[in-house]
Amino acid sequence: MRRGNALPRGLAGPLGAVCGLAVLGALLGPAGTAQAAGAAAGAAGDGDRDGLVMVLDSSGSMAGARMAAAGRAVGAVVDALPDGYPTGLRVYGAGKEHGCDDTRLLEPVRPLDREALKQAVAGVQPKGDTPIGLSLRKAAADLPEGGRRTIVLVSDGEDTCGAPEPCEAAARLAGQGADLRIDTVGFQVRGGAREQLECIAAAGHGSYYDAPDAASLVRQLTRASRLSADAYRLQGRRVTGGTGATGAPALSPGQYVDDIGPGETRWYAVTLDAASTADLAVTAVPRPGVRAAYGDGVELRLAGTGRYPLICGSDAAHFGQDEGAMVIGGAVSRIPTDDRDGACDKAGRYVLSVHRTSAAGSDRARWPLELRYGLERPFPVGATPAPAATRYGDPPAALTGAPHDVEGGTGFNDARRLGTGIWRDTLLPGQTRFYAVRVGWGQRLTYFADFANEPLLEGGSTASSFVATAAYGPGRQPLGDASGASQRRGYYGRPLSVGLGTVPVTWTNRWAAGGSARGARTAGEHYVALSLGPGAAGLARNTAVRVVLRVDVTGTELAGPEYGASARGEPGAGRGEGERAAAGDTDSTAAGAPADAGGFMTAGDAVAAAAGGAVALAGVVAVVLLGRRRRDGA
Repeated sequence: MRRGNALPRGLAGPLGAVCGLAVLGALLGPAGTAQAAGAAAGAAGDGDRDGLVMVLDSSGSMAGARMAAAGRAVGAVVDALPDGYPTGLRVYGAGKEHGCDDTRLLEPVRPLDREALKQAVAGVQPKGDTPIGLSLRKAAADLPEGGRRTIVLVSDGEDTCGAPEPCEAAARLAGQGADLRIDTVGFQVRGGAREQLECIAAAGHGSYYDAPDAASLVRQLTRASRLSADAYRLQGRRVTGGTGATGAPALSPGQYVDDIGPGETRWYAVTLDAASTADLAVTAVPRPGVRAAYGDGVELRLAGTGRYPLICGSDAAHFGQDEGAMVIGGAVSRIPTDDRDGACDKAGRYVLSVHRTSAAGSDRARWPLELRYGLERPFPVGATPAPAATRYGDPPAALTGAPHDVEGGTGFNDARRLGTGIWRDTLLPGQTRFYAVRVGWGQRLTYFADFANEPLLEGGSTASSFVATAAYGPGRQPLGDASGASQRRGYYGRPLSVGLGTVPVTWTNRWAAGGSARGARTAGEHYVALSLGPGAAGLARNTAVRVVLRVDVTGTELAGPEYGASARGEPGAGRGEGERAAAGDTDSTAAGAPADAGGFMTAGDAVAAAAGGAVALAGVVAVVLLGRRRRDGA
């Protein structure tokens, strides 16, 4: 197993150990992306039931300039939220001079109505007490059931009522099993008030944001709200993993969602034929920025189920930092050996175990899991695969020109589609953005993310964080860097760059001994992920940090993985949204759309795969010898 870091799949390094190297299995039909057919059918994330409610302190201490600052902050938040994101506003202390039942829902949680929210906060007249505990309880009831539910509490002081006690109320709400997060923003607080708000956030599986002045209130409230609205959008059929190998539910190729608690292990079963490559990827989605330890993460293992089960693949991804939790994940693959007699080559039942490691002081909320199970079809009978490509070669010429503004996706399912070009985006502290780039047979992906000078907070010169990146193949298998680029660097607000370069995509790369080549084995939609550490909130004056992403797909795209395949040369191939528009293309792959489903098996295909694999054995000797010669010469 290997250690990752705090990003999707840890955003680092090559795949963990696999059972063997492949000789059979290849893509038939169009080169595809990471979505197996059937993944979307019947699948649903909870995005349509997500919701945010801001709870605003309107007690007597907020009168005057403080309330005016809070109004400006709420206005900035609603301007920054995505159109239609369900958002509501609750206040306390604005109804009467004294009263511990004084909490009102001014705007219900409904598709974002910017003007209504601004008008509601403009009419607030602070005057009363501070019933924080009661307001939290009411706010939880304001939110829709299911989906991600977020409360953002803004207060300038302690609770003055005590029934219910705020920390206890937050803990009870968070312990009810709902996916609830409570963030707190302390506006010009210190001492006991700050301690109470920190306690509420910790008990509510959220984060505390300190706002010592009006400008920081805008920044921190916007960050908390945007992290809620831009959370990873899960997609898949609901499944409940077993507590052991015997009770593991059977998965067919597709995508699933589950959840996992601290120290827990979930088990899933797959039935594999003797010829196909199987990729099983797991993405864990903790609440961004909550308490996390260096070694927290997920550990994956794929094993057989015979009398003496053999471990066929393992992987581990840990945060590798203690700034706060972020999206993290890993992948294991069953790749049949070239001589066809490996213990993991046999057809039959295999089990995937997912274990969550968690330190005693880390956040105890359950993590949503997204599981993707994909099978690659066997290689065409009678064809010879192209030679492996295990070297990066000379770097491409630097891209120049003005960047195009884009907004990356929240995860694999809504990754923003890009092509060769220069793209500009922003990252919040604790956020990961995802981008999809089509890479064909014989092509390689190179990209760099350049972070600019950022204005620092007073005292921010002593703070630090990190930036990191990773790339993934169509099966969400991590791609190793072959270019010598840095994938993770410490960040202090000064210019720096992270990036990655792959070898050309070649079917026989799965046979390569080097980790940097093995993942570059399937043409189709590849993924780039960029992350900014949660600690950047302590150094950056701007709400989000600017980044310029330079993407280059080089090499002649080939029509297939076969030896001697002709150049494909399709108009618009490898180009992103901006370049297609400039060229007059009207291709249906709109930026930001979910990845399509070429090249991976459906459940029905899987049934026929064993027969296809058996037929393919007729040409196995020539292919094996070819593969061995290539490996020996690499």
